[in-house]
Amino acid sequence: MIEVDVEKGRGAFELAVRFALDAPIVGLFGHSGAGKTSVVDAIAGILTPDRGRIVVDGVPLYDSARGVDVTIDRRRVGYVFQDPLLFPHLDVEANLLYGLRRRALVERIVEPSRVIELLGLRPMLRRRPMTLSGGERQRVAIGRALLAQPRILLMDEPLSALDLARKNEVLDYIERLHRELRIPIVYVSHSIAEIARLADAAALLDRGRCVAAGATGEVLGRPEVTRGVDRYEDGAVIETRVIAHDTADSLTRLAFAGGELLVPRIAAPAGAAVRTRIRARDVALSTARPEGTSVLNIIAGEVTAIDRRDGAMVDVRLGCGGAALVARITRRSLGELGIRPGQRLYALVKAVSFDDAAIGRQ
Repeated sequence: MIEVDVEKGRGAFELAVRFALDAPIVGLFGHSGAGKTSVVDAIAGILTPDRGRIVVDGVPLYDSARGVDVTIDRRRVGYVFQDPLLFPHLDVEANLLYGLRRRALVERIVEPSRVIELLGLRPMLRRRPMTLSGGERQRVAIGRALLAQPRILLMDEPLSALDLARKNEVLDYIERLHRELRIPIVYVSHSIAEIARLADAAALLDRGRCVAAGATGEVLGRPEVTRGVDRYEDGAVIETRVIAHDTADSLTRLAFAGGELLVPRIAAPAGAAVRTRIRARDVALSTARPEGTSVLNIIAGEVTAIDRRDGAMVDVRLGCGGAALVARITRRSLGELGIRPGQRLYALVKAVSFDDAAIGRQ
């Protein structure tokens, strides 16, 4: 559980954010300048609010009414910045152990060997930061933050400087850490894709205010939340479970409330829970079940709402046996198909639209 209720005036910008979320990974997202970094700085103790309260797992870190303001070194917060900020004169191992040496033995809950293995750092322990790739440097920064023995890990846009391949690589490692170490994470990003893949709960910040907070799927499924944040990446987030793998065709079958999905094979055992994002722009609609098509995923649903966006686009929302999908189509298609609320339609989703950024382990 993380509870944040803080106010801070910073010149013309005023921060007044309030949310309480109980989840292993909490995502903070929104445009640049929304106040995301200010919030995590306040959690870390780098920024002192004018008033308010910050509580992590029942431990008050800041409470202006009670005069509580735990010092930075006693908050036991690990912080991973956009820039890895590694010590250039130290090798990887020395960078990793820097924070560990400042913790008493009774505070040590994460062993160096475990972090090194989980992050795949053993082959580079004797290398200097300047010889590492961007993804490798960020993995070292995450390892250093973990070995500071934090009660919570803050990650502020940790992938912003990486290309897509390196982003997916580091996301895989973050998911592995979450499963193995169970340390709560507050993950900051402007990317809906990253929030959808990683976060169990999410809060949207806009101009210094929290405008929505709750379970990730519920928050990202609200049109007023995602409109304007990233119009190419919004859609639906659904909870699925691995049924089986088709080795011959390198596909994975996923079960969800509305039926089944076929996606490119993922590294997860049968029965594993998987969070899957279906982008609105990847969903086509048909009034009849199509035949003779290369599309592998055909999902029956009922129109629950039609959200008319600016310009040529319209979002059609479907209820699919308890799951919700969104299809982004043109106004012309809406009119030609005669789509209306309550109508039964078929959603068509190509299997190849499920890239690494759209599927994450829970």
